Amino acid sequence: MGRKKKSLHDYAAEFCDLSVKRHIVEQKEGGVRDLVEILYCKSCEIPMSARRDRILEHLASARHYRNKRLEKHTSARLHATTLLMSPPTDLSAGMSVLDQSVLPQSSSFVFRPNPCPTSFNNNVSSPVCHNQNMISFRTSVPNSIPNSVTFRHDTATSNSSSGSTPPFNGLQVLGHSHSSRSSGQRHIIPEPSNNIVSNMTRGRYANGDLMGSRIGLALFGICSGNRALFKSIQEESGCTLLYIVEDCIPDLESAFSADVLANTRVLRGQDADIVLNDQCVSGVIICSLAEEASEVVLDALRAGKGVLCEKLLSLDKQIAESCFDEAARVGKPLVCGLYKRFDPAVQFLYKKVHNKALGRIQRIVSVSKTYPSPSLSYIKKTGGIFYEGVVHDLDTVCWILGENAPDTIFSLGHAFCQEIAALKDADAVSVSMKFASGAIVTLDVSQHCTLSSDQRLEVHGSEGTLKMENQNALGITEQGTARPVCSHLHSDRYRDAHKELLKHFLKTLRGKEQPFITKEKFLWTIQVAAAAEQSWRNGSAVDLRNEPLDGTVIKTEVP
Repeated sequence: MGRKKKSLHDYAAEFCDLSVKRHIVEQKEGGVRDLVEILYCKSCEIPMSARRDRILEHLASARHYRNKRLEKHTSARLHATTLLMSPPTDLSAGMSVLDQSVLPQSSSFVFRPNPCPTSFNNNVSSPVCHNQNMISFRTSVPNSIPNSVTFRHDTATSNSSSGSTPPFNGLQVLGHSHSSRSSGQRHIIPEPSNNIVSNMTRGRYANGDLMGSRIGLALFGICSGNRALFKSIQEESGCTLLYIVEDCIPDLESAFSADVLANTRVLRGQDADIVLNDQCVSGVIICSLAEEASEVVLDALRAGKGVLCEKLLSLDKQIAESCFDEAARVGKPLVCGLYKRFDPAVQFLYKKVHNKALGRIQRIVSVSKTYPSPSLSYIKKTGGIFYEGVVHDLDTVCWILGENAPDTIFSLGHAFCQEIAALKDADAVSVSMKFASGAIVTLDVSQHCTLSSDQRLEVHGSEGTLKMENQNALGITEQGTARPVCSHLHSDRYRDAHKELLKHFLKTLRGKEQPFITKEKFLWTIQVAAAAEQSWRNGSAVDLRNEPLDGTVIKTEVP
């Protein structure tokens, strides 16, 4: 058996901005009048199609957003007038003094005492849902229509005398009356389309910049974002995702649950100003690629928002510097998404090293093999393996050692995939470095891994060794098995790291922490990545003590 078809009242119950009106529509022949129900938007006063995609498209539109804000201000003025001109103990008496010209004809008032579902204080209503606590209008049925008419006919099988169906599928025929011709017949005009994302709702917002203890966030870019970060946003109780800005719609449903999307407003990139002008948004998370991220970062900072940039800020040194300088000028945090240092196991190694538990560090070996492999288009836009993979391991080992950069760096690499070779990039590299402290570091980075991500880190000191092995839920170590016991995606392996990164960002928004990665540290890290790439391309070691990088453009896009 198929699912039961949803009625107009079901849609009105699901979406608080919709309601159902009843009208008498007279047929052209025979003078037969049918009582029909119309699904309509209360804010825009227009009929709606009884299709979920069209409803979500309208609720996410800028048109609806503007009408919602206008309705909020109008409702507030009406409410103030009511309070001033009616006795405190008799609300119904005050309703008669309202200007009837601003109300729909044949309307009755319905008070809704329940607060907005996302409001954290029952005494303070949400800015968008504020009108729900005031007055909403419901068109009443004329007295000439008998109350016994309740039988519902499906629009596709209506048995009216004319045999015609209503001109809009947002109508449902309840019954018909053989009364005289009505002069108040309303014409139903289909809603025009708009340029906002379909299949998404417009969301409900809580009051204020900090909604109770929860911070309002906006997310830019889904296609290139990390699923572990998206999962952390959904699970984190200290924040609320108010906006998603994305032009590629199909990826949204796979990245977020239906509950999250039902309470989040989705916009296209051209409407980003709506997000930046919303005072409920305290922080912006940018998952766009480096070629696009810097522009959004600067716009968000200038709008007074804190920023978490999941990818590199830019591959241009001057643009990256300008982002940090702008954050310092406006006094807002700028957090860079070098996520591996936030992994609990890496942080444990860091504490042991800095507590001198291992003595003097002599050698560090890091293995990072990604599964699944990134797409060719993604590799091209991120700048290649040195700026998409190696840079994170460079940041981790330099942080553990407490040094900005090595003295000497040498890289070997090869492209086993012909498509990668055509991009003049490598898909497997080995980077060797020697630091001023004498520590020797080897990074093994590859985009080829069979069925499970391989992430290991060994720290050898004069007084001991610590190893971070691959993690799985069973705690089983496997060697030479045809199939892995637990298949681990790269995003799954670093889920906790992204959780801690998000918590760090929220703390910076509250002023409890300063961003861990400073301007100087970020610039050093990407310059060392550039030196590693330079060594691979030239086939010779790079001495960073005597050959400082000429750093206007750190890396251009891979041809």
